[in-house]
Amino acid sequence: MKKLLLTAAAVATVCTAAAAEDFPARTIEVVTHAGNGGGTDVTTRMMMIRARRELDTDMVVVNRRGGGGAVAMDYYLEQEADGHSILTFTIGHSATVALGNTEMTLDDIRPIARGTDDPQILMTRCGIYDSAEAFVDAQREEPLTYGTTHLGGIDDVSAFMFARRGELATPNIVPFEGGGELATQLVAGAVDVAVLNLAEAGSQIEAGDICPIVVLAPERMSALADVSTAEELGIDANFSTVRGFVVHADTPDEVAARLEEALLNAMNHTVYQGFLTSVGLDPTSVAGADVWGNQLTSMQADMDAALRELGFIE
Repeated sequence: MKKLLLTAAAVATVCTAAAAEDFPARTIEVVTHAGNGGGTDVTTRMMMIRARRELDTDMVVVNRRGGGGAVAMDYYLEQEADGHSILTFTIGHSATVALGNTEMTLDDIRPIARGTDDPQILMTRCGIYDSAEAFVDAQREEPLTYGTTHLGGIDDVSAFMFARRGELATPNIVPFEGGGELATQLVAGAVDVAVLNLAEAGSQIEAGDICPIVVLAPERMSALADVSTAEELGIDANFSTVRGFVVHADTPDEVAARLEEALLNAMNHTVYQGFLTSVGLDPTSVAGADVWGNQLTSMQADMDAALRELGFIE
């Protein structure tokens, strides 16, 4: 019996090695929850430009929209765990997992590589506040109206947690369909503050209509070196729009390692690095499985706690 078990284990090892050696054997699908042209879709396609060459195979985007990423996640769970399908995972997916709106949990996936780490930024119309401290002081007694994209996601969680941890008045939240509309409405005066990423308001910032006033990150952004962080103001509110890539938890180790190497090479290429620069990010956005995995765990815990504290989870 012992000999038979050893033989079976040896056969399994050989089969796994052979599968990894033959990988990839066909087109790789990269599943996203975003429509064409959205931030997640663009990030995914930019990664694929060089990853195709690294893996010497075709790669296609599969868009599965709906449910705050739930449709894409549940679709992904139905795919084979052989590395021929990859899921683009974002902070929004963490919210969907926390809310129990998908069958997926973190135990179902393993990290491959991070593509962007884009801090949330609180922005106002230029000239309204002299400093970040004045902006915070204005909310000590009376709430400001914050514009966000949708509800129950990273934007309104960022706004609520900034106010709560800064002991400020609870903000009034007005949701919009997208970052572009929100930036326009901020300039028009429909809201006092907008929770945005740098790329979403790039043209209005350049025109001097919108001014970033607080970055929700531990360190200042290189593209906004003169803008204070929440931590500098004594407020523990660090939130980012993070986009990375994961595969099934039981994907063979050799296949996962091959994918990690290929994606990191692709995203450290000048093509992808140029994309990061164009949206105000830097090379530190790109990270391997260890860093990305630790961040996945911590941001899921933060999202669970924030949504529970804010009453989205009973």
